[in-house]
Amino acid sequence: MTELRVAILGPGGIGGLLAGLLSRAGHRVVCLAGEGTVETLRADGVRVRSGLYGDFSAPVHADTVLREPVDVCLVGVKHTSLDSALERIPAEALGDALLVPFLNGVEHPAVLRAHHRDDRVAPAVIRVESTRVGPGVIEHGSPFAEIDLTADSVPRERVEGLGEVLGAAGPVTRVLDGESGVLWAKMSFLAPFALLTTRYGLPLGEVRTQYRDELVALVEEVAAVSQACGGPGDPGQALGRYDAFPAATKSSMQRDAEAGRPVELDAIGGALLRAAERHGVKVPVAARLVEELKAAGH
Repeated sequence: MTELRVAILGPGGIGGLLAGLLSRAGHRVVCLAGEGTVETLRADGVRVRSGLYGDFSAPVHADTVLREPVDVCLVGVKHTSLDSALERIPAEALGDALLVPFLNGVEHPAVLRAHHRDDRVAPAVIRVESTRVGPGVIEHGSPFAEIDLTADSVPRERVEGLGEVLGAAGPVTRVLDGESGVLWAKMSFLAPFALLTTRYGLPLGEVRTQYRDELVALVEEVAAVSQACGGPGDPGQALGRYDAFPAATKSSMQRDAEAGRPVELDAIGGALLRAAERHGVKVPVAARLVEELKAAGH
């Protein structure tokens, strides 16, 4: 397999895991981060602890800004830090590279297309539980890692090539048509999970029992918005996925709130409300939860 030159913008839970897997598979990986993280990565590489992929260390290059040509840039930052992170990947440095964001929500592709070429931005979603526990130290907790790539407006052969590389490195990877549908498939699951676990400060198991009626109502609201936007609209299927998850599972929004970090309330809850308004879908439970989370300082 041809060596791929990969930039990782934000080597956190998602970006760090992908950096480690891709480097271990023999690809050139440069991680873009702050000075302290850069120093650690240059000295120690990425260290991954994973029940699925094993515990390993992998060398990576690291810098505060992209200074070398790459084939693809994977964006692993959160929406709350996207604007400042984009300063690390100037458009002229990206050149012809694919820009593949793994952000939560559905509105970030427009931000990235304003920064880079429309025909080189290929939004993706990843389903995984992976956490940065220190600079360059990643704990992958889920027994799976699944990636859906999209190729609506970019050369499909390049996205399929990336899919082969990612799949060979570890994550189960698919290339799907319908960018909006792919993003809403993730959003349909994420929004109820994030909003309820963060609002009540409880793991998923307690939410799905103590607040079952609210969960069901919210899932139905989000499914209606998703369907209006071209995504899946089956609330029963979504509820089944929640019921299958380990009871102790927490959302990343909840973890951020517990740690006092900025939360992606606007990227998830705000985007949901804006989409609902555009399509005339009533979402009273979602609207109340977003307002309560705002009132709580999020």
